[in-house]
Amino acid sequence: MLYGAIEGGGTKFVCAVGASPADLRESVVLPTSSAAATLAACVEFFSTAERKFGHIDAFGFGCFGPIDLRSHEPGYGQMLATPKPGWSRVDLLGPLRARFSAPILLDTDVGAAALAEWRLGAGSGLGSIAYVTVGTGIGGGIAPNDLTTRRLMHAEMGHIFVRRDARDKDFPGVCPFHGDCLEGLASGPSIQARWRCQLDALPPHHEAWSIIGGYLGQLAASIALMLSVERVVFGGGVMANGLLLPHIRSAAASSLKGYLEPLSQPGVLDEYIRAPELGTRAGIAGAFLLAEQAAGTVRS
Repeated sequence: MLYGAIEGGGTKFVCAVGASPADLRESVVLPTSSAAATLAACVEFFSTAERKFGHIDAFGFGCFGPIDLRSHEPGYGQMLATPKPGWSRVDLLGPLRARFSAPILLDTDVGAAALAEWRLGAGSGLGSIAYVTVGTGIGGGIAPNDLTTRRLMHAEMGHIFVRRDARDKDFPGVCPFHGDCLEGLASGPSIQARWRCQLDALPPHHEAWSIIGGYLGQLAASIALMLSVERVVFGGGVMANGLLLPHIRSAAASSLKGYLEPLSQPGVLDEYIRAPELGTRAGIAGAFLLAEQAAGTVRS
């Protein structure tokens, strides 16, 4: 079987073709420009790949959102209202369907990353995980996730509200929809707006670390309370150097106050809240796993 995989992000699209995440034949990184130009470049890459490697049997597509993932509705595969200019209401699957006859399985980019970390990375061997990415935006996904189950839409963990840190009370937030939701307070652009630099440019004792870690720790506690997954993995550019993890664990413990007994023992949160193992490869690996699922659905 030969699969096509797409990791669609707000700044770049990664396209790859291969037999599995470990057997990659060719890949390309494309800048995210207009929707029409970006999706056309993806189609061109896979068309060329088919001529070189043969028929592509299925596609997996993990894309930034929000996306209509209701497969039973006419709007399935459409980008919903998004801050990304020119992408709202775009049909993500249309260009691929017009050129290829292969099945396509679509999820959010963080949903694809969650699947990869669960199967191949920090969640390997566990029954369930949540994956949170903290970068230009904040998104979260869970694995396993039955994409055939009817839901309103996918999770939007980045847009929940958290308790404001007293040191941060005057910052309005950067989310164009909500202002001071989690993404408005703890994403990369919110850090830049407050301190005029990236988080890793600030010294480890700077209050920014505990402020941002405090907000993300509240998210981790909420995930534990609502979803009861066996591990929460934090990835993305803001998390890259690992220095936020102790702040997140500490804030999660403060939020839970010993209420969840499985997480109340000393040191347990060190294992419960973890860094990813696949790093930047999680998204494209997850897209390959989605393609495998798509092919398996057709075969069954």
